[in-house]
Amino acid sequence: MTRIEWTEGGEQRSALWRSESGWPAPKKVVIADDTMAADTAYRLALDGTALLWRGDFQNARQLVQALARRIDHKGSRAKRAKAGKAPATPTEQFHRHRLAQLQRARTLAMLLIPFDAGYGIPLRRAPEVQEACLEAWGPSTEPSVASLRELLGLIGAHEWRRKGVPIPALDDRIHPWYGVFSPVRGEYVELVAQAPLPPHAKLAFDIGAGTGVLSSVLARRGLPRVVATDMDERALGCARENVERLGLSKQVEIVKADLFPEGQADVVVCNPPWLPGKPSSAIEYAIYDPDSRMLRGFLGGLKAHLAPSGEGWLIISDLAEHLGLRTREQLLGWIAAAGLAVAGRHDVRPTHTKAFDAEDPLHAARSAEVTSLWRLRVA
Repeated sequence: MTRIEWTEGGEQRSALWRSESGWPAPKKVVIADDTMAADTAYRLALDGTALLWRGDFQNARQLVQALARRIDHKGSRAKRAKAGKAPATPTEQFHRHRLAQLQRARTLAMLLIPFDAGYGIPLRRAPEVQEACLEAWGPSTEPSVASLRELLGLIGAHEWRRKGVPIPALDDRIHPWYGVFSPVRGEYVELVAQAPLPPHAKLAFDIGAGTGVLSSVLARRGLPRVVATDMDERALGCARENVERLGLSKQVEIVKADLFPEGQADVVVCNPPWLPGKPSSAIEYAIYDPDSRMLRGFLGGLKAHLAPSGEGWLIISDLAEHLGLRTREQLLGWIAAAGLAVAGRHDVRPTHTKAFDAEDPLHAARSAEVTSLWRLRVA
């Protein structure tokens, strides 16, 4: 594993470096504590200098908030400076927004927290985080360092996993693991719960199972057998745990496979990442699909895996179309080229808060977004 190195008290030190985002260990590291001013910390973080915290843990959290306010204030000034210029296209707005998000995340990640070999945090007023760290990172045998921002993400994910996400279609909860996309946007789950099943359907494939929520919905709808696939080990473990918790293990089989399992099914459902683009962290693989690989792979292989009279259910938002990242003609072209025909489409408007937030940089696209379940058959 990668290590981070720094000088402290005149001695050279090192520890394991943990970064779920895949960022390299910072080359420049200084020791920081409660005496460091927020403006100083901000200048160092912008310069790419990491701050290894040795002060009070709660003060470190307050410092992250202070850094975020300075970043947002700088972004507001830049936005006002561009107010007189020609308005950007939706695609330009999207790429600027992503770049700003990445820069913001990188700056905030410069505040680092030390861990001992058992994931204890040797700082005043530090919380107990051993369980959250074990869930995300697995067992540890030596000291390590990670960003406070990443640690806060681990703590939040641990709470989601403990409490679960309510799923009305299941009349129950799904418990997402750290790094597995949470089904918080319930409209696509409802589409799968309500779309008419092909007559006499007995077997379904769930491609890219994630938490296992769609497999569970199909099983609860009465399908005798569902085979769910994924390539991510966390997703596989998460799906198995949820299926078992819901008492559906006899109906749902979780297998490791790149897209399709062997054979043909009456229903083949896929909810690929909705935006073509390059992920900047592991969790973003649930949002961004490089070169539309998963979408095109699903469409290209669907015909061979559909039973006679079977249907493929593609669940996808048209946000990419509103952002100029993909056209409807492209999507329809890929469907036709795969030897498929559209048997029907079920649409729903998103209900998440960003769709109604006029201050969101992508509000125009989000407010027009529609999520659809495309019912595809062999042409």
